[in-house]
Amino acid sequence: MGRWEPNARGRLAQAALELYSERGYEQTTVTEIARRAGLTERTFFRHYSDKREVLFEGSNSLEELLVGALNGAPASAAPIDAVAAALDAAAAVFEEHRAHSQKRQKVIAANTELRERELIKLASLSAALADALRQRGVADPTAGLAAEAGIAVFKIAYERWVDETNQRPMAQLIRESLDELKAVTAGT
Repeated sequence: MGRWEPNARGRLAQAALELYSERGYEQTTVTEIARRAGLTERTFFRHYSDKREVLFEGSNSLEELLVGALNGAPASAAPIDAVAAALDAAAAVFEEHRAHSQKRQKVIAANTELRERELIKLASLSAALADALRQRGVADPTAGLAAEAGIAVFKIAYERWVDETNQRPMAQLIRESLDELKAVTAGT
């Protein structure tokens, strides 16, 4: 290994995504990721528990952002509107990383294990939003329904946003998806 260089975590994440895109997730080893990043396998495991986590490392930050934005919504906001405020906050952050998100989603879509992991992470986000709604005084099942609906809106909007033929901003897609959900529930 050469002399120390900063941002080992970022270099590992970039190397992993490049290798997953080039060779496939299953065909890429931790050793290859570390080597591409100019680091050791030991350094990889100091930053990530396994090679899947490279793709999901932002989940905790996303959860904090969503819950923080929901908590910042006006107290008078309906539960689904408080969730929508949280989704809008996430959209602003995601917009800066579209190319990365597109590449990441292709890797996830190509692997059953990663799709399952993505669903687990989305369920965790839903649970966090439901808890935040309960803390605002929203009773069940309303808190759970609003959180689950919000995550469904987020998932659909995200899938549309990473589609390479799409040029619309994520916030617009979230609003459209939320309007479509409201139309479905209203029976129109």
